[in-house]
Amino acid sequence: MIDVLLDADVLGRQRTGDETYVQNLLRELPAAAPDLRFAAVTRRPDLVPGGIEAIELSADSQEWRMAWRLPRLLRRLRPRVAHFQHSLPLLAGGTSVLTVHDLSFERGPELMPRRHRLVFKAVVPRSARRAGRVIAVSERTRDDLTDLYGIAEHEVRVIPHGVDPLFTPGEGLGKGGYLLVVGAVQRRKDPRAAVEAGGELGMPVVLVGPEREPALARELRALGADLRGYVDKEELARLYREAACLVVPSRYEGFGLPILEAMASGTPVVASPDPALVEVAGDAAVFAEEGELANGIRRALGRGDELRAAGLARAAQFTWAEAARRTVGVYRELL
Repeated sequence: MIDVLLDADVLGRQRTGDETYVQNLLRELPAAAPDLRFAAVTRRPDLVPGGIEAIELSADSQEWRMAWRLPRLLRRLRPRVAHFQHSLPLLAGGTSVLTVHDLSFERGPELMPRRHRLVFKAVVPRSARRAGRVIAVSERTRDDLTDLYGIAEHEVRVIPHGVDPLFTPGEGLGKGGYLLVVGAVQRRKDPRAAVEAGGELGMPVVLVGPEREPALARELRALGADLRGYVDKEELARLYREAACLVVPSRYEGFGLPILEAMASGTPVVASPDPALVEVAGDAAVFAEEGELANGIRRALGRGDELRAAGLARAAQFTWAEAARRTVGVYRELL
């Protein structure tokens, strides 16, 4: 019998933080619990690491997959625990764990396309209330779950992300002289603020991430930004190392993984004072209010050596091995 089955449909789909979360958990779980049998359901079994049983499930549409194909598979496999992100499949019985990354569609609905907002509003509250346990990636997200949905604190476990070991300081540290923005191109992340700050400072701006809002992407290109789209991890690691600093002007986040990746790469960070970003960065970043981003970047560049040392120490506190160990603890509560 499968002890824990993870929904790994995000593998290979360029889903930024969601995919990073699943990739790294799958890599670390076998070592965290060698006595448990793990399986992953995915359309890309070739991306499932060793020690995890890969179960292929294709998907013509996400709605059909969650409403019919995945529940049918779960009824056949009958895992002791099933772990999902964002939402549970319809009519799926059994014991479940749900990871919630953020509730941006509740806190900043005007910053998300209407269709996506309505889907999340329909499925996330119901799923969070049905799950046997909920994992929040930050205290900020846990507080939102309690405040907005009335989920009891004892049913939520806060388990922060880790940092992929690929992100380390290396040759070319800071030599690119550009400002780097990492994340999907969407209004919630406010990349325009970073591009305008770069223009004020006379510095080029490189954006990495899928173009979720094409109209915004066109605006950014018109302002002179260099949009690279989705890049593989090796290229992302190089871009972090060679950047003058990472800029995170987001209006709402549930965690802030690029902050940790930049710090682990030895790159200074400038961020908005969003609660989740402050929670992740601690005192190892420069925080700048709206309209003060260019001044924040100037301060960060002037404190480069100090911020690099502080960032490396901060990032070392977050590992995927620890995230996997704590996630296994949640599974064991339900097994």
